[in-house]
Amino acid sequence: MIGAIFPVFLKEIFSTSTYEREPPDVKCEGLDLRSFRWTHVMIYSIEEINKDPAFLPNISLGYRILSSCASPTSALRAALTLASGLEETSPCAPAISALIAEAGSSQSIPVAGTFGSFQLPIVSYFSACACLSDRVKYPTFFRTMPSDYFQAKALAALVKRFGWEWIGVIQSDNDYGQSGVLAFSEEVKKFGVCIAFVGKILRTDPMDKILNVVEIIKQSTVKVILGFATEGDFYPLMTEIVKQNITGIQWLATHAWITAARPSTPEMYKAFGGALGFVGQKAVIPNLKPFLTSISPYKDPNAAFVREFWEVMVTDQLQRVYFRNEFGDIVFFHKNGDPPAYYDLINWQLINGQVPTSLCSNVCPVGTRKAQIKGKPTCCFDCIPCADGSIANSTECTPCLQEYWSNDRRDGCFPKTIEFLTYQEPMGIAVTVVSLLGASLSLATMMVFIRYRETPVIKASNSELSCFLLFSLLLCFLCPLTFIGRPTVWTCMLRHTAFGVTFALCISCVLGKTIVVVTAFKATFPGNNAATKFGPAQQRIIVCSCTVMQILICILWLKLNPPFPDMVFKYSNKMIVLECNPGSEAAFYAVLGYIGLLAIICLILAFLARKLPDNFNEAKFITFSMLIFCSVWITFIPAYISSPGKFTVAVETFAILSSAFALLICIFVPKCYIIMIKPEKNTKKHVMRKI
Repeated sequence: MIGAIFPVFLKEIFSTSTYEREPPDVKCEGLDLRSFRWTHVMIYSIEEINKDPAFLPNISLGYRILSSCASPTSALRAALTLASGLEETSPCAPAISALIAEAGSSQSIPVAGTFGSFQLPIVSYFSACACLSDRVKYPTFFRTMPSDYFQAKALAALVKRFGWEWIGVIQSDNDYGQSGVLAFSEEVKKFGVCIAFVGKILRTDPMDKILNVVEIIKQSTVKVILGFATEGDFYPLMTEIVKQNITGIQWLATHAWITAARPSTPEMYKAFGGALGFVGQKAVIPNLKPFLTSISPYKDPNAAFVREFWEVMVTDQLQRVYFRNEFGDIVFFHKNGDPPAYYDLINWQLINGQVPTSLCSNVCPVGTRKAQIKGKPTCCFDCIPCADGSIANSTECTPCLQEYWSNDRRDGCFPKTIEFLTYQEPMGIAVTVVSLLGASLSLATMMVFIRYRETPVIKASNSELSCFLLFSLLLCFLCPLTFIGRPTVWTCMLRHTAFGVTFALCISCVLGKTIVVVTAFKATFPGNNAATKFGPAQQRIIVCSCTVMQILICILWLKLNPPFPDMVFKYSNKMIVLECNPGSEAAFYAVLGYIGLLAIICLILAFLARKLPDNFNEAKFITFSMLIFCSVWITFIPAYISSPGKFTVAVETFAILSSAFALLICIFVPKCYIIMIKPEKNTKKHVMRKI
């Protein structure tokens, strides 16, 4: 004997008892053709087994079927009735050996929990709750379909397949809906899908609760909603949605209602047409249709459910559901892999003529990043432009590497512009021209001095020191050429040390000339032999010793922390400035300070000798040249520190060239003027004449 429980009726009616202590009477109404058909498929199957002795030799199957009214309490009451045999009409009827129950998970849970300890096998044909897979709680529960865990995974894969990221959920407010939606939510989170709302419904809900769920749907921006509910729970909500003409929503369905008859009417089509769900392949059962059509109210008027069945058949346009020859709407889909989806075969719920998309926020344009909106799901975000120097990378802006910079669209990093002083640009050309001009003038002046070295003017200015000075000026004018071009290790070391040594040599020569002038003046006083003590040998010693001191400083600089080529990023975000890092700042300023010290000593001595009574007094020109020299280099320091990029190099080359020109012009132009333009003044008498 096999017991069976089906939700043949959909609604419980409670009638109050006359006596307070007696429980209320429970009646059921609202015949469900789908469930009624399931009962007769079971009857037909048992009769077919009994007809064929090959199935169960020497065993006949019997059955007892009760209705649960789709209620957990009624299902448990029916199961207890079947197990206890209270409804038996024959004393010889055996106890039930197994129980087929129930359609709804909420009905199966109390039945399986109660009878599990009695080792009574319970087989469900439509309960899909994953919770029923717990073998500890439900050791004797079995089912002919997988749990909703697999359906939830398939629905999540379907959502991912169509790119829906912002969806709503309607669930049955029972174990079936709660367990299924929990599994679905955990699965879609892996794909970055957000659930905007979860509306809970039950077939016994009052209308105001159903209207609240309808209002949630109307207020939401979602275009895709999953109905994880049974047909009986979902149908009242569907009716209200159609009544309020809520369209433009793509519905996803569970197997519990996607093939159900009541939603499949022309009235429902406008709102629910194109709903997507999963069903298994249907199997044709031979001779099932004649068996179903053989039911007659005249054969056995007292047969269970027959009177209600014929009342439905003569009034309900859905009688076609009962007479289908196939049986498979409760067979589940294939659970492995992504579900197939064929765009052309889907009757889409088109929105503005297009396949629906459901996003809380539109995809961020190129060059922007997602910024989470406080208090809203992760699918709802603002798009914020990426800062300069970074590119958009989905949810964040990624900074470019230091040598790169983002383009205007913020979608790619590109190498920064490399900047250094070159020979091709105007500034580099100007420095080169002026440098070569100064070197040429120095060389030309040296040639003039060599050519006219025996003339009084040249002799009076110390021809040897003058040639040394002109040679050092030649080197000073050539120094700026090392500042042009891409910096390398060698050019960086050369440009700073060459500048320091050549200018030290230059100022040492000027210092020697100044000392010669001062000692020559003192030699005019009787008994003063200063001139004899400061002859050519002493002059060379002063020049060499002062220059060697600078050379030693430069050697220490190169040995301990030499200059090196460096990439500087601080001047511009889009540009890399290649310059020579001095390495040791202290050494760099020591070189400059030493040159400044020599220049100040030279300036003081020349200033003291500026009013000597010679007609041709070189101390005046040295004083003027040193004033210009010191002014240039005092101005250079703040300009050097504040100048950006390659302008730092330009400032330094300007200081070198201008100070070199100051010495060349102030010291040598007056002499060249006399030699070349006024040769009549190039006499000993004129040079030595008192003012």
